[in-house]
Amino acid sequence: MFHFMLFRAEAIYHVYNQGNNRQKIFFTDENYRFFIRKMQNFLLPHCELLGYCLMPNHFHWLIYVKNVEIEVNSDLDYLPDASKQSIPIFPQKKQIRTINQSIGILLRSYTRAINKQEHRTGALFREETKAQDGWLSPYLYPSHPDYAKALQNWELYGATCLQYIHANPVRAKIVKVDIDWKYSSARAFAGLNNADICNVRLARELLFFK
Repeated sequence: MFHFMLFRAEAIYHVYNQGNNRQKIFFTDENYRFFIRKMQNFLLPHCELLGYCLMPNHFHWLIYVKNVEIEVNSDLDYLPDASKQSIPIFPQKKQIRTINQSIGILLRSYTRAINKQEHRTGALFREETKAQDGWLSPYLYPSHPDYAKALQNWELYGATCLQYIHANPVRAKIVKVDIDWKYSSARAFAGLNNADICNVRLARELLFFK
């Protein structure tokens, strides 16, 4: 479900996917909130979230990778006791999990929950989640005078990408202005959601985003 990409630390990536055959991936407000909790649990240990937008049939993340690999606890082996409680029979073991694996777990676990909710089976997301960095910027070409600047500092690519992400619900005519859409970081950048999981301070620092 996640197309492998060679992520590197201290780099920014635009990660995105959509529903299989462009079908819906969010059906209720709780689905959006559940997905955000998944992002917090599986994405944030690897990176800082600079911006995001969750749309009815797709999502966008702009991330700054800190740790391509993290150490996590493996699953415990349990032995039921007489009181019907489970007790561990082996100590927890540490294992390495990559950002590719974490995103895959996030999407698969979300898919299982939605399939159960909607009484459906099969893939929810397109087969390949895409991750694009500044080296493959769709906005600037190597002949552009600011191309090298964008690759080094992300000022152009990252800021343009973040504006594009925030504008999704407006382009889709779901809302008239980006801050009216609850499931994006636009409200955090406007100072309307201090509890958002997006790191607005770092995004402004890295991207010179106003």
